[in-house]
Amino acid sequence: MSIKTRADYLSALKKMRPNVYKFGELIEDVTTHPATKQTVESHAMCFDAANDPDLAKMYTTKSMFSEEPILRWNSMMQSIGDLVQNMKFKRQNYRRSGTCTGGACVGWNAQNVMWAVTQEMDKELKTDYQARLKKWILFAQEEGLTVAGALTDAKGDRSKSPSQQEYQGSNVHIKEVREDGVVISGVKAMICGTAASQEIFILPGGFYKEADKDFAFACVIPKDIEGLTIVEARHASDKREFEKNADVEIPSTGITQGWLLFDDVLVPHDRVFMCGEYKYSGKVIQYFTANYRACIGGCVTGQGDVMVGASVLMARANGLSSKPFMGKLVDMSVHNQVTFGLGAGAIALGNQHESGSFFADGITAHTNKVMVATLPYEVKRLTQDIGGGIVETGCLPSFEDFQNPEYGPTLQKSLKAGACSYESRYKATRLSEWLTLGGGVPGCMHGGGSPDGAKMVVRALTPFEQYADYARNIIGIEEEIKEPEKK
Repeated sequence: MSIKTRADYLSALKKMRPNVYKFGELIEDVTTHPATKQTVESHAMCFDAANDPDLAKMYTTKSMFSEEPILRWNSMMQSIGDLVQNMKFKRQNYRRSGTCTGGACVGWNAQNVMWAVTQEMDKELKTDYQARLKKWILFAQEEGLTVAGALTDAKGDRSKSPSQQEYQGSNVHIKEVREDGVVISGVKAMICGTAASQEIFILPGGFYKEADKDFAFACVIPKDIEGLTIVEARHASDKREFEKNADVEIPSTGITQGWLLFDDVLVPHDRVFMCGEYKYSGKVIQYFTANYRACIGGCVTGQGDVMVGASVLMARANGLSSKPFMGKLVDMSVHNQVTFGLGAGAIALGNQHESGSFFADGITAHTNKVMVATLPYEVKRLTQDIGGGIVETGCLPSFEDFQNPEYGPTLQKSLKAGACSYESRYKATRLSEWLTLGGGVPGCMHGGGSPDGAKMVVRALTPFEQYADYARNIIGIEEEIKEPEKK
């Protein structure tokens, strides 16, 4: 089994049915359109790394099923080492691209989560879901697929369950089970990397009860399946706005978020891994968030590493030594290592499911999510602090203005402050802007779920009464001090 290349990947995307829209227009080729080629480039760099002798060990591995070499993001994670490699992989991706590669991340986690959940369902319900999943995993490994993962539904009124929504399409749901497959409709929202992915792994978006059983559905589909329309979200730094000088204004990489509109999509049975088994929807969320919220420490740390580097460049481009800023730079590095180390700690404290899938420790992983929603913003603040007003205030003219024959030379001379050229200072400024305000922001606050949701899990998993007993025993209090009854 050969490792797929950039050329293989781009060729596969070009062959897909156009069904991605942005700015109100159909994108015929996501690999070349200015609205999507950034995210495609971010993912293509993963294939470059897989074929680079210096990076191949991180980006490839062996299939546990076939023993053939495969892309790491199509692999099974069945040990501490596998999950740590996930973190290192994500950190390296951010160091190389500065942004998210959802098609080489979320689907990877989804297949491992469903490997465990299908094992549990098959054992209790005598279904054959895991055999179906194995067949697809082997296919994904053979084809070297990029696979987005879709949990989040549009949801509608947050105070109501999916079945209570006035518009049932707010959540993806089963409409009909037929002999040839399952028909689904509804909307998944804010899904990373869809434009750059070949397939999409659909998971239930919440803990469902019997009334919501039609929303307990998991499957994997080709991105261009009939009945699916993808609308890519507009971002503040979309390349379309800078077509004339795009490569100077912002990096060639980036991420987009897709809204997936399912209109009576027929999913063949061999690609369905949950169909109404609502009691297991909570297991999906439990396993998924444990690993995702541990490993996201690699994502934000990788971009944090780039922000440290960008801050060093900005100080020098402003004509200053980076040494006076060393205290702030060290603080940035400390914040980065906290989220990375906490994620690695969650993995080290994890356990192996009887299916073989390895899951991080829940309370530590969700604690990491709270830190991920906090510390990276301090790193961003310090990046703006060190960069100065030229970064933070949004006051830099466009590069097109710098090329104007009448006033451009004056702008060029006024921008040059240090030993580097005005163009290098311009690029360094735009990079810091992009990393802190624009398309480089990786979704620290709500990517992978909300911090408030993570705190709810920490609250549920923290044994407060046991901790009270530790304290009572140490000081020798024999009576039990109970919580006062609610008045």
